[in-house]
Amino acid sequence: MASFKTMISILMQFSRTAPCLLWRSRTHIFYMFLLLLSLFFLSTSFNQRSPTALALALATRLRFAVDYIASFTSVSSSNTCIVSDVQSNCTLSSVTAVERTPGNSLEDGNDVIKHLSSCDIFNGNWVLDDSRPAYIPGSCPYVDDSFNCFKNGRIDFSYVRYRWKPFDCQIPRFNGRKMLEMLRGKRLVFVGDSLNRNMWESLVCSLRESLKDKRSLFEVSTRNEYRTQGFFSLRFQDYQCTIDFIKSPFLVQEWKISDKSEIRRETLRLDMIQGSKYSDADIIVFNTGHWWTHQKTGKGKNYFQEGSHVYDRMEVKEAFTKALKTWAQWVDSNIDRKHTRVFFSGYSSSHFRKGQWDTGGNCHGETEPISNETSLAPYPWMMSILESVISEMKTPVFYLNITKMTAYRKDGHPSIYRPLEIPRTPGMFQDCSHWCLPGVPDFWNELLYAALLISGHDLPNNH
Repeated sequence: MASFKTMISILMQFSRTAPCLLWRSRTHIFYMFLLLLSLFFLSTSFNQRSPTALALALATRLRFAVDYIASFTSVSSSNTCIVSDVQSNCTLSSVTAVERTPGNSLEDGNDVIKHLSSCDIFNGNWVLDDSRPAYIPGSCPYVDDSFNCFKNGRIDFSYVRYRWKPFDCQIPRFNGRKMLEMLRGKRLVFVGDSLNRNMWESLVCSLRESLKDKRSLFEVSTRNEYRTQGFFSLRFQDYQCTIDFIKSPFLVQEWKISDKSEIRRETLRLDMIQGSKYSDADIIVFNTGHWWTHQKTGKGKNYFQEGSHVYDRMEVKEAFTKALKTWAQWVDSNIDRKHTRVFFSGYSSSHFRKGQWDTGGNCHGETEPISNETSLAPYPWMMSILESVISEMKTPVFYLNITKMTAYRKDGHPSIYRPLEIPRTPGMFQDCSHWCLPGVPDFWNELLYAALLISGHDLPNNH
């Protein structure tokens, strides 16, 4: 009964607050739509929830709506604030994010692109931005349940209210229709671990949002093929282009051998690339990193293999270097530089507190980015090795150095908002590595879009 009284009280407060504010901004109306959509998700699960639990959940979301709208009554419309600005006259709680509309968004003309070519687009900060996300939370069917924080019950929308802004230039807003035109008749492939899948899903959903007919996007492969073969392909029929994801967490080949006791065990072939069914793609985005921190690779005992030799022990840094050199040699030998553009996405930062993913580490309750650069984690050793390997390659590789921009965003992870079938219990595994969608990966793709603009208005023609 108390929960119902709380809900009624909040409804009364909401009715007094909302009417005088909603007219100010179409984006505020958009966020109210998100609230209504979240209430719909709750109502569809009524049969699985007790009336008291449902009322409490509704009350919580309504409380957030009131707090969200009220926050715009006491701010000025003339300032924006960089997230890491620690001056007393510019705090996150007193910032107005200026709404961007099609009329005042940055155009991707020749002057802008020329300026981008001399700008470090990865050196910047997150700024509050009251524009709508790239796609409506909960609306894209290609977001994995593990990344669908909105569907899984996250009640704050703050993690979608920040935009990446380089210090020395402005990057164009992501333009789905223009990017689809750039991709017309082409194949884009993401190859790597689940962080690259995070990015792949983000791009597919961002492009899907620009389609007039959503039915023109369909699966070429089946979800079962992904589970069994690690391959997922989607086709934008009106543009005759496909965007694929290929699971390859190490980039080199996971292997199985039999020891002297005829027991099968896993190894990692540092001298063999995993798969090669994408060498003719027009654009390839590679990544690796997170799996190199796992227990087997970290200990490096009887795991790393070259030819028929399995090393008794090898330091993970040495193994990582060998693996990247194998990848680099494969790219230089198999990729047609006149046809294919190669990108490598850097290490995406994790934010576990008091442990790692399997030892009680958590990030629940974070609602703002890190505000001071000195509080960021050290630059990952893996990326220094990657940069060294790339510098020696014959094939031009555009390095999407997302490490710093992700290091700020401790607020953007799914944390406890896992698929609903996973019980939320004390000590549950929290996800502080992947990202909610929509969210941080949308801006990796905005930088990918900017990089494609930098490297030319159009992509190489097909053979």
